[in-house]
Amino acid sequence: MSGTELLRVVEPGMLARNRQGAVDVDALTVAARIFDDVRSRGWAGALAHATSLGDLASGAKAIYMGGDLVAAANAVPADQRQLLERVAGRIRSFAGQQRRSLVDLDTNIGSAGRAGHRVMPLEVAGCYAPGGRFPLPSSVLMTAVTAREAGVRSVWVASPKPDAMTLAAAGIAGADGLIAIGGAQAIAAMVFGVPELGLSPCDVIVGPGNKYVTAAKHLATRYTCIDMLAGPSEVLVIADDTARPDLVAADLIAQAEHDPDASALLVTTHAPLVDQVRACLATMLSDLPTAAIARQSLSDNARAVVVANLEQAIRVSDSVAPEHLEIMTREPREVARLCRNYGGIFIGPASAEVLGDYGAGPNHVLPTGGLARSVGGLSVLNFLKVQTWLECGQDSGELCRDAAAMGRVEGLEAHSRAAELRLGGPTVPGGLA
Repeated sequence: MSGTELLRVVEPGMLARNRQGAVDVDALTVAARIFDDVRSRGWAGALAHATSLGDLASGAKAIYMGGDLVAAANAVPADQRQLLERVAGRIRSFAGQQRRSLVDLDTNIGSAGRAGHRVMPLEVAGCYAPGGRFPLPSSVLMTAVTAREAGVRSVWVASPKPDAMTLAAAGIAGADGLIAIGGAQAIAAMVFGVPELGLSPCDVIVGPGNKYVTAAKHLATRYTCIDMLAGPSEVLVIADDTARPDLVAADLIAQAEHDPDASALLVTTHAPLVDQVRACLATMLSDLPTAAIARQSLSDNARAVVVANLEQAIRVSDSVAPEHLEIMTREPREVARLCRNYGGIFIGPASAEVLGDYGAGPNHVLPTGGLARSVGGLSVLNFLKVQTWLECGQDSGELCRDAAAMGRVEGLEAHSRAAELRLGGPTVPGGLA
């Protein structure tokens, strides 16, 4: 395969034009059938689908409770446990500071009284962690640790065929339990709950997954909240003539090895960089264990765009709204300041996207498919709700009169009368004097 086929040059508008929706239609049909069956048959239905789809071998353990997970954390080699603990510690520190930055509000509303809000944790969170081609214990930490820092009372993990590190990560994160199934059946089990396991219906379901998980999360929105609908992973690198070709190539490949559908994009003001990166890609793929996956992804989805200046590069990036945005330019902070649409941004050549994947602090569960135009990545905010309150006193006449007037503008007379009762005097025939 030639270098040209690994990184094709296209016009700027082509990067955003060919986006696919996050939810695969065929996967949605399959997920809906499984969802209905799990809703009807409960845990037995979930287990049946897990077994038939290969998530769960006959007789394999399907449930790990909190004590099992703590034991799993203690059973892995000390260096691996310490690695998980260090990563969890950085995630916990960042999420904890996020939580402490979100404060309750209590303010006056003139002479009428006071109003405000409380920031409250949700009760039950479901955290999905993929377990297919590459098990992701990092996703267990990213989701479950963040939920705990938000103050969620009950945290459950779902992951098919969990390996020792996935179980250990759930134990270190403090999960209440783990169901060892995946796909739509796992999402449905978390939506409807499994009373016999102590798993209540989840108030929020978070975490990355394949197209069936994404389709199931779409269906879950009829019953509960989700973090986002995430598709294949993405990276976009903005680079100028100061960028090192080997660093650019390494970060494109790191994204490409996730999945054949992953997207790796380069937007540069320096045309020679494209060929330099191509040469590095070819060299790096020569001894990469995951080269087959990465090569297919690069061939199908890697693209390069050459632009006249960094202002145009920023416009192209904002139109794509990538999951991961890397800035490798002469003044990376200034470029980063001007970018608006991205899931997570990595500023300067030392800030490899993989450092975000593996627990620098900010979450690695991020929006894909252009959704970064509207939403940010997973954070404690996904596990919190803001509840407003109002307390009016006797001196609320203007507020009551305005409410009554607005009620009549909208044709809702009972609203108006309810407001006027607070003013004193009769408002309805036979009303109190």
